[in-house]
Amino acid sequence: MGKRALLVLRDGSVFSGRGFGAEATSVGELVFNTNFCGYQESLTDPSYAGQILTATYPLVGNYGVNEEDSESDKVQVSGFVVREICDRPSHMKSKETLDEFMKRFDVPGIYDVDTRAIVRKIRNFGVMPACLSVYSGKEPDRDELLSKAEKLDYSKIDFVELVTTKKRKEYLVDGKRRVVLIDCGVKMSIIRELLKRNISVVSVPAKTSAQEILSLEPAGVLISNGPGDPELLTYVAKTVRELLHKLPIFGICLGHQVIAHAVGGKTFKLKFGHRGGNHPVKDLESGKVYITSQNHGYAVDEKSLPKGFVVTRRNLNDMTVEGMKHKELPVFSVQYHPEANPGPLDSRYLFDEFAKILG
Repeated sequence: MGKRALLVLRDGSVFSGRGFGAEATSVGELVFNTNFCGYQESLTDPSYAGQILTATYPLVGNYGVNEEDSESDKVQVSGFVVREICDRPSHMKSKETLDEFMKRFDVPGIYDVDTRAIVRKIRNFGVMPACLSVYSGKEPDRDELLSKAEKLDYSKIDFVELVTTKKRKEYLVDGKRRVVLIDCGVKMSIIRELLKRNISVVSVPAKTSAQEILSLEPAGVLISNGPGDPELLTYVAKTVRELLHKLPIFGICLGHQVIAHAVGGKTFKLKFGHRGGNHPVKDLESGKVYITSQNHGYAVDEKSLPKGFVVTRRNLNDMTVEGMKHKELPVFSVQYHPEANPGPLDSRYLFDEFAKILG
């Protein structure tokens, strides 16, 4: 592809490789994902807004990019870091290469770097800001790239404000039930799962008030996944607090964390987060263990939850909270992604559970 690239981390580490995608410079929180496939879904997941994503699987791009698997209308990551990229993909649905896809959305990528070393650094020292630059001429000043990385404070930026829908959107089916989805950066697969169950969806901006939501007369509310620090989302937590005793509520990922804040709970930042499709979660009520799809950097502080809530699921890798519910109200949430995509599909039954409490 002829381009060069530099990845400069806040600790001063520099990784030099070859570039793909756009000739551009971007900053973001450097994170990693352990999926073997599903790069298109990950790149278009709004939960990755403001982050530079590293793939632990060594070969990326081998099945190209299609028209069906995107989770939003654009590439959401700030950059992409891979070991090896395939420029001649083979798949019947493929419409363009990964390089072309990234270029179309003006997002830079770097390959031919030691992704194992990068992931080990994140595992040892935690996620950190980084700057990625793809160029074809003179090498950019490394000190300038380091300065840009040092200036990023990911936890101070409200990324939900950047990715939420700007206006109300309706996805209608013939069924009588309708839910309001508070869009904090929703994956389209969540909406698709509701539509499959004959439930119409009204997606609203994250700053929509409780009064506006109630005026739509929904059967329930779903709070979506999304990017950033949940502590910043006081406006969504306020809305949820006002809806708690009025409607069934289901929270997914960031939505799970928002519910915790709405009832007076707290969240904390994980050292390197949970991102991938291989996280074991135990359902404490049934005793079953599910392999789940996850993408989050924060977790709910179990000790901060009020007496009305109980923990229903736990991550078996680090024992963090993966699910909770109210003892009496029809309110429940999970930290992982039941819609999966690219998988595994173990937890799609949770949409059936939500459908049941809608009446």
